[in-house]
Amino acid sequence: MTNLPPLAGRRCAHPVNLLHATLFFSPDLDVVFKDLGIEDASAIRLAARSAPLGAVGPGTVAASFYNYNHTFLARHLPAVWEAASPAAVVDARLEAVDRTLRRLLGEDAVASPEMAEAAELALRATEACTRPARPLYAGNADLPVPDAPHLRLWHATTLLREHRGDGHLAALLTAGLDPVEALASHTATGKGMAPRWVLRTRGWGRDDWDAARERLRERGLLDAEGELTEAGAALRENLEAETDRLDSTPYEHLGADGVARLTELTKSFLVAAAGAGAFPADLTGKA
Repeated sequence: MTNLPPLAGRRCAHPVNLLHATLFFSPDLDVVFKDLGIEDASAIRLAARSAPLGAVGPGTVAASFYNYNHTFLARHLPAVWEAASPAAVVDARLEAVDRTLRRLLGEDAVASPEMAEAAELALRATEACTRPARPLYAGNADLPVPDAPHLRLWHATTLLREHRGDGHLAALLTAGLDPVEALASHTATGKGMAPRWVLRTRGWGRDDWDAARERLRERGLLDAEGELTEAGAALRENLEAETDRLDSTPYEHLGADGVARLTELTKSFLVAAAGAGAFPADLTGKA
């Protein structure tokens, strides 16, 4: 039986996820990885996220990332590991995190008691995460916890984000949404990435996007204008509810007070990061 208010875990997971995601929009990531000899922006981001899995190829990443085009992945994987080992990439991404959070939040926030408090709360939540059927969480969970509080917090947000994400993929399979349908239906909520960002970062073409939207229309999930129907909105909410269920244990372990405080702290850091330009202005939207 949960001891949390309704949707408390989801409300906490949102700023946790976005604080983690600041790395993938950071110019610091490109600078650090270019020092490794990796210059392509897509290769950098694929390597940064998949490195905890080892020197994997496109098949493993297509399975664990779910919504990326396998052909797109094969352009960069496993070739990227010829430039740098997964261990070197893990070290480089942590250096990029350090630079990113210091730049976005400032030295005072990085050294603040609130940062240390948030890190320990988030790490406490991860004590209840589980490895089975969660490859991205499990790979990251095998990495050592950094010493510096802001890096400890980012490491913990990574664990929480990937734990939730791995569960979300199970929910997508149960709902019968293929990779592009999952992206298109999320974008239709108004909360997902704008189509141009989806196509740019996931490797799909406009024809793939249009075909997925047509399949969603045939299922009665999108209307003629590309908006979610009542059935489509219900499907997306059921997906989130199932994701909440599969991701409940970290937040129940932390408890209502801890979840409320972690939400407050991560949201404050996220607001500061967003105000400092952490995310592109056109990242989300239906158009």
